[in-house]
Amino acid sequence: MMRGLSRASLAEVEERFNAVAGSADLGTLADELFSVADLFDREHGLRRNLSDPARPAAQKAQAVRVLLEGKVSNAALETVTAAVSAKWARSGDLSDALERLGVIAAAAEAEAQGKLDEVEDELFRFGRIVASNLELHRTLAAQGVSAQGKGELLTSLLGSKVAPTSLRLITQLVVHPRGRSLDRGLEEFGRLVAAQRQRLVAVVRSAIELSEEQKQRLATWLRTSYGHDVHLNVEVDPRVIGGFSVHIGDDLIDTTIAGRIEEVRRRLAG
Repeated sequence: MMRGLSRASLAEVEERFNAVAGSADLGTLADELFSVADLFDREHGLRRNLSDPARPAAQKAQAVRVLLEGKVSNAALETVTAAVSAKWARSGDLSDALERLGVIAAAAEAEAQGKLDEVEDELFRFGRIVASNLELHRTLAAQGVSAQGKGELLTSLLGSKVAPTSLRLITQLVVHPRGRSLDRGLEEFGRLVAAQRQRLVAVVRSAIELSEEQKQRLATWLRTSYGHDVHLNVEVDPRVIGGFSVHIGDDLIDTTIAGRIEEVRRRLAG
């Protein structure tokens, strides 16, 4: 679960990550960082030792090299070495940072392939599919279903229908939830993918499907208002009565009839 990571420590690790990721196979790098994060999650003693601020950074870096050299790419090894050398408030922050960088590597690969928009849309749509299919939700969350079984199910459902990056990220979330719900994980990953191009994500709820022209006009207006490009995730919801609503972070722009009625009620109550 990605909590409030130390900005200074994260910046140090990201600087090293950026230096080595440029010449790396980004998909492989993402998989390796996910795997190491999962290893640290399972091996609590190892994670505590490698994140202990009282231990010398050089000692921890050497331990990681002995553990991982020859088993992961040089880019992954350098990134993990930088991560264990940094100072974290919690031992779990080490795994959080590595998973975060795995998502960034995957997003960078999607951007290089011209599929970043596709990945953002697919993460959002998958969340809506799971939310509307109780049986699928139960299966993906069931502790009795093995990681391999869940991975195979996702491959059969999505393998030929989504971008490889989307499948990689969804599989990571389902197989290694790390204490978070799938909805929360998809939101976290979606924000990191959007940040690859410094964009905001807007969730739009409308009673009817918006036309491409309407989407473009809305995106242009939001970009002007917020000073950033805005990616639209449009959710068709028949319960919306008139107009539409837009969520961007903590902001709500509500033009629905229901929203206006609620605003009148609040004013009368005040």
